[in-house]
Amino acid sequence: MNMKRFILSTVVACGIMGGGMVNAAPINVGLELALLVDASGSVSASEYSLQKSGYVNAFQNPTIQSLIGNQPGGIAVTYIEWSGSSQQSQLVDWTHITNATTANSFASTLSATGRAYSGATAPGSAIDFALPLFSGNGFTSSKWIMDVSGDGTENAGANTASARDNALANGVTAINGLPIGGGAFLKSWYQNNIVGGTSAFLIQANSFSDFETAVEQKLYKEISGDTVAVPEPSSLGLLFFGLAALTGMFALRRRIG
Repeated sequence: MNMKRFILSTVVACGIMGGGMVNAAPINVGLELALLVDASGSVSASEYSLQKSGYVNAFQNPTIQSLIGNQPGGIAVTYIEWSGSSQQSQLVDWTHITNATTANSFASTLSATGRAYSGATAPGSAIDFALPLFSGNGFTSSKWIMDVSGDGTENAGANTASARDNALANGVTAINGLPIGGGAFLKSWYQNNIVGGTSAFLIQANSFSDFETAVEQKLYKEISGDTVAVPEPSSLGLLFFGLAALTGMFALRRRIG
């Protein structure tokens, strides 16, 4: 953990209220993850539904839930929708997820939210909005990660590359990108303006119909820390089944031998 995060965590743990010390030590987790989701006007109602259900279903995925359970202390997640320069809402507050029950609860809370906006496209302003939410959120970790999903380039608000650089200079470990559609042009724009930091990466969804697949891949990498291989989401469930089968085979051989 860098010095800036240590100081922020100490302030939270030893905050002063009315001249007295507050016993509110932050919870140590493996990852603090802010999901920044595009709700701009270019996203139709059906596309918005596919985007949100992609996240809901991903957190209900048993493989993703198992990965979270393997993290020391679990993870902390918040869900933010954004559009124009002053249009950002934290629809789901920081939530501690440690197992299938808490993951399903987060998914249920997210499913019950309504669309916040339908305006311009200002991913830089969304990054600026999310940055201070990591401080004093009740959690501490060595990884602060944002990921930004959207179907277009900046047309309003703060300069996206500058917002990214500022976030990385102020404690954020990585900002990952999840462009939706847009071909090589949008992928390149996200890579050059949004993606940055330690082990940052980009996964592109070909369309909103493919968004859930991309989200599962993205969460797999972010939670597991695997920066090399990403199983296809259809194979995610088989991954743990295969590992369990191999373990059983080795145990059987030891008994036979």
